[in-house]
Amino acid sequence: MLFRGWGESVDRRWPDLATVVDHVGVGHLVVTRHALVKQVLTDPVTFRPDNALDAVTPMPVAALRVLAGHRFRLPPTLANNSGASHPEIRGIVADALHPTRVAAQQPWLTALVRDRVARLTADLDAGRAVDLYAELAADLPLLVLARLVELPDAPVGAVKDFARAALELFWAPLDAERQRALATEVGRFHTVLRGFAATGGGLAARLRAAGHSPDVVVGALFFLLVAGQETTSQFLTLLLHRLTGEPEVRAGLRAGEVAAADVVEEGLRLEPPIVTWRRVAAVDTTLGGTTVPAGTSIVAWLARAGRDPEVVAAPADFRPGQPGSRRHLAFGAGAHRCVGAQLARMEAAVVVAEAAPLLDGLTVVRPPWCPDNLTFRMPDAFVIRRA
Repeated sequence: MLFRGWGESVDRRWPDLATVVDHVGVGHLVVTRHALVKQVLTDPVTFRPDNALDAVTPMPVAALRVLAGHRFRLPPTLANNSGASHPEIRGIVADALHPTRVAAQQPWLTALVRDRVARLTADLDAGRAVDLYAELAADLPLLVLARLVELPDAPVGAVKDFARAALELFWAPLDAERQRALATEVGRFHTVLRGFAATGGGLAARLRAAGHSPDVVVGALFFLLVAGQETTSQFLTLLLHRLTGEPEVRAGLRAGEVAAADVVEEGLRLEPPIVTWRRVAAVDTTLGGTTVPAGTSIVAWLARAGRDPEVVAAPADFRPGQPGSRRHLAFGAGAHRCVGAQLARMEAAVVVAEAAPLLDGLTVVRPPWCPDNLTFRMPDAFVIRRA
């Protein structure tokens, strides 16, 4: 289950807590019940986020040397920060992603998505296959994020390659050769981030002005580029694919009887791009009546928590607006809840509203495929054509 935290595994019967040993022999306490997952995420004193960005597969010396050659460091900044600096750093990032600023991007994004949908519709009508990941979803969150926080002047493809390489390097089961190759790609772009952190404007300038070190500025940019855009493009792909199998939901959208926002929330509950998140027990404690020694690795199974029958009456069914649908933990909870939640919701609602008509009368040529990964689903393509 550990590296396949979605699909069939997420719907099987599971105890509230289960000890699972990973591919390198490390044991993890997997938490499955919604209430217990939320308890872990909202108690950063007992369950600290210090291990959130630790590599799942310990890195060999060769890969570490590559990263060191690029002066790669990930100090506590956002997801892995349990220290006193977290509230201020988070506050600066949250201000850049303030709901008012996010809402101001909606007209621009709607026009962009509408234009892309028109081109994709023409391709489909002409009998051509289209990839909704590559041609619609992949770069949208990055383009919006760039308008909000100012990002390094780098080709979109290079940023996407870096983000996916980072998700694989830190959260996937890997062999040494693959780790070294990924370390080279991640380290190379980390050098770009370091240069931008020293002189760039926008968010980088605000963090510098607040007195944060170059490593902290780089760490914040690193996390935003990985979690602030890559996860959203993954979610858009997963949600569109899910909607191909939900004709009644699409009909409701067409008739105005189903709200795009409700579709997004149900999608986040059932098809979250982040399926797990990690914590480490800081002290000896108990969780759900189970003794948890200090130092225990905790895997909070977000995807499973979204299907808890104590939260929704129809946990396996895609029913937008059903009671409990919005109680999912796709964005986490507590002090480290995703700072870009409002941005992701806005982007997804625009795509649902504008792109759902593409899904009528189609054949799925290639459904999204997701590689083994502890936390991220990382779909690589979603190819469709007219039936």
